[in-house]
Amino acid sequence: MLKKLTYSPFYIKLTHWEYWPFHIVYSPIYFYWLWLSIKAKSFFFFSTANPSIENAGFLMEKKKDIYDLIPKAFYPKTTLINKSTDTKNLLQLFITHNYTYPVIAKPNIGERGIGVAKLANEEALIQYLQQSKVDFLLQEWIGYTQEAGVFYYRYPNQTDGIISGIVGKEFLQIVGDGVHTTEQLLKLNKRYVLQLATLTNIYGKVLQNVLPINEVIVLVPYGNHSRGSKFVDASSQITPQLQKAIDNICKQIPGFYFGRLDIKFNNWDEVANQKNFSIIELNGAGSEPTHVYDPKHSIWFAWKEIIKHLNILYEISMQNKVTNNLAYMTIAQGLKMFKQQKEHYKLL
Repeated sequence: MLKKLTYSPFYIKLTHWEYWPFHIVYSPIYFYWLWLSIKAKSFFFFSTANPSIENAGFLMEKKKDIYDLIPKAFYPKTTLINKSTDTKNLLQLFITHNYTYPVIAKPNIGERGIGVAKLANEEALIQYLQQSKVDFLLQEWIGYTQEAGVFYYRYPNQTDGIISGIVGKEFLQIVGDGVHTTEQLLKLNKRYVLQLATLTNIYGKVLQNVLPINEVIVLVPYGNHSRGSKFVDASSQITPQLQKAIDNICKQIPGFYFGRLDIKFNNWDEVANQKNFSIIELNGAGSEPTHVYDPKHSIWFAWKEIIKHLNILYEISMQNKVTNNLAYMTIAQGLKMFKQQKEHYKLL
């Protein structure tokens, strides 16, 4: 018999810190940030961490500019689409660049997975163009079965970099039982309950279908925590060979010292041998060590890891500033960045 939905979304969020608002989770971290800012004599000390990335990849960095830094062999085919592009030109670009469905569309300046969509056909692509208020990327769909985030850093005065954490991502999916509807099955999972409104808006009456026994349906095919994916600490996968492989790749990205690579792949052995994987995102100074969001971890563990990585960010930024004679972002530039981010968020 199907269990009844016991917990309200409010109760689920209240009793699982991974769903707490960002500023609540980070409230004690801000004091450490203030301490580092005093030492650096700048609130924006992070701005020298990744010299080749706009704002060091903290906020408002353009994804296409970052992809252009990465050797093409390591990331999916990607095309920038201006928000003012008309339908005819978009479809022509689709043909010219030899895209096939499905494809991924996502804002060129992202915000926690908002606006990322897997488009199955031409109708969906045209609809995305018509609804988008910002420039976006068209990207080939990568069919590898797994997705993970690999946190990497390298001090400018050191030869080798380090993987400090890996997060595995379990997509939002359900398994049919031949009896209950998709919606009913979603209500059995606290994580999925929080996504019901969004999924209903996307799938509508499809959620009332009854899936055959053992049929699997992936409702959100990308690893965003805010879109229902479960984050699992996979740091146990770090090996000397994997570390060497990731380090070799990151050294080929000019001016990149601190951040997280989100990759799709089949298995870790292949990644360690630099085979059958693709970098679908590269995040800079604004990256979180997202392995902390594994439900098994406490908020205390999360705070410890976040502070550890914030300290590394500070040290790398300081070294880059001195070694390469770089200047920190000014207060005026920093405030402008935050204002732009706020305005951009409204458009997403």
